[in-house]
Amino acid sequence: MKINFRIISVISASALTTLMLGSCSPAEDSSGYEYMPDMYRSSAIEPYVDYGQIKERENMDLKVVLSAKTPPNGTVPYYGTNAEEVSIMLPYHRLPVEAFEITHGMFDTEFSDKDEYALAVADVNQLKLTSENAESILKSGKILYNNNCAHCHGKKGDGNGPMVESGAYVGVPDYANLKDLSDGQMFYSIYYGKGMMGAHSSIINKKEIWTIIHYIRAVQDENYGKNISAPTVTGIELDTITD
Repeated sequence: MKINFRIISVISASALTTLMLGSCSPAEDSSGYEYMPDMYRSSAIEPYVDYGQIKERENMDLKVVLSAKTPPNGTVPYYGTNAEEVSIMLPYHRLPVEAFEITHGMFDTEFSDKDEYALAVADVNQLKLTSENAESILKSGKILYNNNCAHCHGKKGDGNGPMVESGAYVGVPDYANLKDLSDGQMFYSIYYGKGMMGAHSSIINKKEIWTIIHYIRAVQDENYGKNISAPTVTGIELDTITD
């Protein structure tokens, strides 16, 4: 029995060693072989999955292709029956400029040969700020801003977010110097991107962008949202708006 147990132990150790060494790969970027790929990778299309390598099949043409899918151009999601809400969420009436196809990787969309950014100066914030909703909009705006903007623009809007301080990005503006920028131009920049900033239209909707713009205005002006026609909103402090 002792001999059999010793033989079994040796065989088991050898098999385990072979299994561990066999999972290694000479490629320095490889995480090892997948013995049960169906347990790791879904057969359904999912965002942010590397479809360039599935079940030991490698397709270099797909290695750098974004797998996240966007809705077909021109489709309108269902946003309920509130007329004001639906109006805000209708497709953006301005198009990206032709250069964005190269600079921001946009495809499957229409492009404009006009200076849409300059035309956007006339666009006003579609989310109307009132004495009743100002506080809640600014609170929501702070949460959205911190989740989507603060990593570059900084929590104070001074352009010194963690990504900038790390040296990954440069040239992020201080919102204090952008007070003359219209709401419409700010929306266009967030929606389609500007400079090194990519488009945010796929991760935040139109209402959320307008909400963020309200909060940016509050960062620029501490009295923003406080002096609206009666009943006035009082006590809105940016530093005390909770997440």
